[in-house]
Amino acid sequence: MTRHVPAKRLEFFFDYSCPYAYVASRQLPAIAARMGVTPEYRPFLLGGVFQARGTPQNLMNQLSPQKSAHNLADMARAAARIGEPLVVPAEHPRKTVAALRATIACDVDVRVVDGFFRAYWVEGRDPSAKETIADVVSAAGYDASDVLARIESQAVKDALRAATDEAVSRGVFGAPTFFVNGTELYWGQDRLHFVEGAPFVPGEDRSGSPSGRVVEAYWDYSSPFAYLGMSKVDEVARRAGATVVSRPMLLGGLFKTIGQVNVPMASWSAERQAYVMADMPRWAEYWGVPFTFPTRFPMNTIKALRATLAAPPALHRAIRDAIFRAYWAEDRDISDDAVLAALLAGVGADADEVLAATQAPEVKAELIAATQAAVERGVFGAPTFFVDGELYWGQDRLDLVDGQLRASADAR
Repeated sequence: MTRHVPAKRLEFFFDYSCPYAYVASRQLPAIAARMGVTPEYRPFLLGGVFQARGTPQNLMNQLSPQKSAHNLADMARAAARIGEPLVVPAEHPRKTVAALRATIACDVDVRVVDGFFRAYWVEGRDPSAKETIADVVSAAGYDASDVLARIESQAVKDALRAATDEAVSRGVFGAPTFFVNGTELYWGQDRLHFVEGAPFVPGEDRSGSPSGRVVEAYWDYSSPFAYLGMSKVDEVARRAGATVVSRPMLLGGLFKTIGQVNVPMASWSAERQAYVMADMPRWAEYWGVPFTFPTRFPMNTIKALRATLAAPPALHRAIRDAIFRAYWAEDRDISDDAVLAALLAGVGADADEVLAATQAPEVKAELIAATQAAVERGVFGAPTFFVDGELYWGQDRLDLVDGQLRASADAR
């Protein structure tokens, strides 16, 4: 859940090979200052953690083309949002062992950390090349020859190995990872508001000045992240003077088409699964949304999706909200006809008529077509949002959706 006690300690676990760690490093000093703590920089070898967790070493090569394309765009957005440059090297991911050792040899001097991040993600230099190491450590006031010699010492090698082993033992599974007060783990630069303990602050209310902007939202009842995202997207759009076009799809069918496992969470390491199970209620509390992970998971949502499509359009949002809430807040079986009938009747729909329509060929075809349309647009998960043709994946990208809505409106 959200932290409600003051922070006394903040640790930042990083590897230079992670673009999101670079983005986090640019924000960390200001966040730590607001928290009233001095950040502790903790270098570790991400490849070593991946090996311990059974994660593929080159994740980008394991992703679907759709997700890979999104991630490249997402890295750039994350940097642009805070006004920082980011250039992904053609050779990414590059080896960072020597750079990490050099960082340890320099007692994890923040100037060295910043120098290596800049070399990798701004200047496009090889962080493990001797020339790069020499330039970075010299700029920070260290003797380059001494540092280059020390990175080959057993003591420094052992120190990096020990740092990586500690990361593994503490549950780290990716970068960047933050620990607050020694035990509270947060993963990703997109969780820095949780690290800081900052409350949710909605954007300026422009609902009185409609922009004509539209958010297209792709979702399925089966996803907890879709539940969280769809619980806020209408408010985000409204406050930005925009509207939402809701596009239900069958997530399992989409996964099958693009060759992704049906329940991605089941393929993650135990550490990542445990983290996500803690992260979901944290988001719910942050946004003031009720949430209870259901006892029935995964859930067959085909009939619920068809019912949504078959109902009168004027009731679609009310039905969507009711079914999402029933599954993700009330632990009800939304594959059961009686449950669906009660939910439909509760929002004023003719339950018998709608449930009968779920078996109609045209309704079945509509869901299949909607799912195929999602595939063709590059959707690979839920929730997915489109603004001005740009794809944003995840409830944790609604801040970027909001920013794009406001920027595109201002540019008109």
